[in-house]
Amino acid sequence: MPKPELFDLARSIDAHKDSMARSREDAVAGVRTGLISLGEEVTWRAWHFGVPIRMTNRITQMEAPDFFVDEQVRGPFRRFRHVHEFGEDADGTTMVDRIEFAAPLGLLGRVAEKLVLARYLRTLIEARNRHLAVAPQR
Repeated sequence: MPKPELFDLARSIDAHKDSMARSREDAVAGVRTGLISLGEEVTWRAWHFGVPIRMTNRITQMEAPDFFVDEQVRGPFRRFRHVHEFGEDADGTTMVDRIEFAAPLGLLGRVAEKLVLARYLRTLIEARNRHLAVAPQR
């Protein structure tokens, strides 16, 4: 898929909801459908580890179609930053996700990061990306 199309698909609220159906993720405030853009926010409600979670993210940086950054402004993490980078070569388009996060609860949170959260987030992002790779373009 061409880079501009993958860039738009990656910031599609609807594609994100489709890719996260397993965790019942839904946009409940802010941008709730279509494409999210620089400075805009979305509040997600989802179920993770059997617990309902709400997280509000804002697009803090964007240079289309090369990258965008979303950061938590309210939610379960002490800090959460997700960089989406897009490249293109003769073989097609690549998307690289870089996530920086810190759990709450001090030492207990750092242990949870290492034992559970890092792997869990990686699995979620990989599943999302597999979904985007085969999703119809919107």
